[in-house]
Amino acid sequence: MDGVTVIDHPLVQHKLTIMRKKETSTAGFRRLLKEISTLLCYEVTRDLELTMERIETPLEEMDSPVLEGKKLVFASILRAGNGLLEGMLELVPSARVSHIGVYRDHETLQPVEYYFKAPDGLNERLVIVVDPMLATGNSSIAAIDKLKERGARNIRFLCLLAAPEGIRNFQSAHPDVAIFTAAIDRHLNEKGYIVPGLGDAGDRMYGTK
Repeated sequence: MDGVTVIDHPLVQHKLTIMRKKETSTAGFRRLLKEISTLLCYEVTRDLELTMERIETPLEEMDSPVLEGKKLVFASILRAGNGLLEGMLELVPSARVSHIGVYRDHETLQPVEYYFKAPDGLNERLVIVVDPMLATGNSSIAAIDKLKERGARNIRFLCLLAAPEGIRNFQSAHPDVAIFTAAIDRHLNEKGYIVPGLGDAGDRMYGTK
């Protein structure tokens, strides 16, 4: 699908398969989510801009590449987004963090916002929004609406799984935001869950029902 990058690295796909299994424990799911998030982070940051810096090695001076511009922002859609956030921060510990509290009303499937906190200068930073699932897309759309209200202009969305319905809904609202995902599953069921999916990522990560 246009505007969607499917990260099909063998390690990503292998870990995702184990996460899908219903017998995978809470501890195992949490560990795998942290591991896979690091791999996904490599791909979503693959084209970050670099500049050259003069440094001195133990042997001589040289011009060497470093990241250019202000520190990027990881924006976690609570609560499940924190599972991806943890591994990504291990890879990019200097990143700023935004937390966006949005949950899906299980009756209406519409987003309900309850918390928002973000660093200053979003208009000058790359913002990577993270949430394990792009199902209906409503929560992700609401989160990005809020970020854009605060000035964010350079935004990417990263998830584990996406449904075609969610992708279409998301791209209709935010055609300028690229989507990165490990898999596009078949469809949404009548309750708005991705099929075949992996269940509720937040419940599986935290052991709640």
